[in-house]
Amino acid sequence: MAQISKTTMIGELLQINQNIAPVLLNIGMHCLGCPSSQMETIEQAAQVHGIDPDALVNEINEFLEKNPA
Repeated sequence: MAQISKTTMIGELLQINQNIAPVLLNIGMHCLGCPSSQMETIEQAAQVHGIDPDALVNEINEFLEKNPA
């Protein structure tokens, strides 16, 4: 099972499991297709969107555990 951290890039995360996109979209990250967002870390993206990065990492890791690619 893949585990991610705050330093995982958004582009890398989407390569690990593209089914994570709806989770990110539901919390307001609507820029997933933007080239610059692909090189942004989860922590940076969370901060831009006013989301606690640790909580987001936990939510993503729970999703990845339940929904392996």
